[in-house]
Amino acid sequence: MKILVLGNLGYVGPSVVRELAQRHPQAQIDGYDNAYFAHCLTGAISAPERYLHQQFFGDVRAITEEELKGYDAVVQLAAVSNDPMGNRFAAVTREINQDATLSIAKSCAVVGVRHFVFASSCSVYGVADGAPRCESDPVAPMTAYAKSKIGSEQALAEIETGMVITCLRFATACGMSDRLRLDLVLNDFVACALSEGRITVLSDGSPWRPLIDVADMARAIDWAVQRQADNGGRFLTVNTGSDARNHQVRDLAAAVADAVPGTTVSINTDAPVDSRSYKVDFSLFGRLAPDHQPQMTLSDSIKRLIEGLTRMKFNDADFRSSPLMRLHVLQSHIAEHRLSENLVWLER
Repeated sequence: MKILVLGNLGYVGPSVVRELAQRHPQAQIDGYDNAYFAHCLTGAISAPERYLHQQFFGDVRAITEEELKGYDAVVQLAAVSNDPMGNRFAAVTREINQDATLSIAKSCAVVGVRHFVFASSCSVYGVADGAPRCESDPVAPMTAYAKSKIGSEQALAEIETGMVITCLRFATACGMSDRLRLDLVLNDFVACALSEGRITVLSDGSPWRPLIDVADMARAIDWAVQRQADNGGRFLTVNTGSDARNHQVRDLAAAVADAVPGTTVSINTDAPVDSRSYKVDFSLFGRLAPDHQPQMTLSDSIKRLIEGLTRMKFNDADFRSSPLMRLHVLQSHIAEHRLSENLVWLER
């Protein structure tokens, strides 16, 4: 088996590459990335790319059919990856997250790729009161990032091909990585607890967030690269996570405070309603992928984050202005004239 992971030099990629290499030791696993965040290693003992056969560098907006030829599976992780970046780079978010995804998938179908895996997001549900949302429920994307994800799903569904397409609607990512991000709710709380001894919840703490550790995202992707059409259909969109990991934000803060003794929690009880609050039903994923279910508990994710940040000797209370925030990295590239406003490299 030959697998190409697009966007492997980000937060999720290292876990995906490691999982695929360990599960399929005879497979050829390659990476393809524009290297915006390649330098953002965080406490890694060795480069995670050592698990790859080859690392290619390039912009997914310009990848060719020839570069995709010969692969059995293509995993599309490449994305402008959160709401702050989506707000800052709205047009580019559409180009990379949606337009490039559709173009790549069509090229994959032409050259005979058998499995296409798209990393989507449960953020497409937006504000969703009431019962946990399942795949057939209406979506209400509130941001450029969420809109690009549902737009991609809808476009992928229209491709006429025998290729098996799996859209994994991931819960909110969390957990330790060789390229850690702290612009994620649980990761942010752990960083605050370790650096300041204080967690400030900007909302009233009531919003719901489903979480999934990057290690469990990798397990789901391993399932998707080999999923057969008779298990869910040729085209499938599936909520990816665990019912047990639907959490209210205030409970996340409390769990982190319990794990880091001495941490205080401040909740803004007068805050307006958060624009993202949703519980998600992951039962379909449970039925389709019983051998690839999430294994990381909330306490597991917190423990690994504490261990990783401690190993890094992390104590930066101003981390929101550091390279551990992806928007800051892109803005630094632009300020130093390495990237254009369209996120194209200027240096050669």
